Amino acid sequence: MSEKLIDTKVITYPDPEGMKKAAELIKSGALVAFPTETVYGLGANALMPDAAEKVYRAKGRPSDNPLIIHLADARDAEKYCYVTSGFERLAKAFMPGPLTVVMKKKDIIPSTVTGGLDTVAVRIPSQIAARELISLAGVPIAAPSANLSGRPSTTSADHVISDMLGRIDMIIDGGECDIGLESTIVSFCGENKLKMLRPGKITLEMLENEGFEVELDKAVTEKLAEGERPAAPGMKYRHYAPGAPVTLIEGDSADRNAFLAPLADDKSVAIICFEEDEEIKNASNAYVIGSKNDPEGQAHRLFSMLRAFDDKDEIKQIYAPLPEKSGIGLAIFNRMLKASGYTVIKV
Repeated sequence: MSEKLIDTKVITYPDPEGMKKAAELIKSGALVAFPTETVYGLGANALMPDAAEKVYRAKGRPSDNPLIIHLADARDAEKYCYVTSGFERLAKAFMPGPLTVVMKKKDIIPSTVTGGLDTVAVRIPSQIAARELISLAGVPIAAPSANLSGRPSTTSADHVISDMLGRIDMIIDGGECDIGLESTIVSFCGENKLKMLRPGKITLEMLENEGFEVELDKAVTEKLAEGERPAAPGMKYRHYAPGAPVTLIEGDSADRNAFLAPLADDKSVAIICFEEDEEIKNASNAYVIGSKNDPEGQAHRLFSMLRAFDDKDEIKQIYAPLPEKSGIGLAIFNRMLKASGYTVIKV
């Protein structure tokens, strides 16, 4: 869909009449971008096969990449999938919130929403505008992130406008997203065993603290092979990537900074670094993502920083430290690995 043909309406939350119109658009099969606590979502009626197909077209997204359905209440999940006692435990601990659970779907959910899989990913967002939209619409809302496929996810309405103006029917401006990374996605391997398909704010450690055994899907840290079908969004394709190629640097801070020092002030290069990187953080081409001891702050800034590089035509290469893999750091590791196309150098 290369031509911009749709007159996209932009409203600012709260706007009671605008929200009613947004809900009507969702019910009718139109596309509405809305804020959540994680990233902005591109919403469509999850019960309408054609609506899901519109989402794929608007994003330029492969149709085997499943969508998450968003509900207003965890108790509504049983209408659309086969709920287990494990889901009820997760819902009690983490919902509403940034956790998505994959379960066996019921026939009411079209296969276009699930990428042809017999499972569906379910989430209950905590953000107020998202919850109001779902409640007003009265239908589950299928929503991937509201960005062009492959680009960094959108964490502000301005990001959505940049990618989606003219492609969708409405954008709800609800301010900047709190978390800045997509939800954690898990599926069940048994009553007390989970497989983490995508890391996020709900960490592996938090799930283990609720009594679950957690296995990490190989797609979190490795590239899926051609022909492998993704079980959840974001598992297979190059994601989260700015226009310039990203290279991750594995090594301690001293070795990393020594490698980057000759590139300091090179306008064709962008260097992502930490507050503690005294040797390079004051270079004109250095971009400080935050303290190395503040992974939540790094997560909040990550996509905004990656998207900002696309406004700088002179940048031809981006270097960034390989993130730690504990806590929410695992989610940053996963997003950066996919943004880099799995390009990592050791120093």
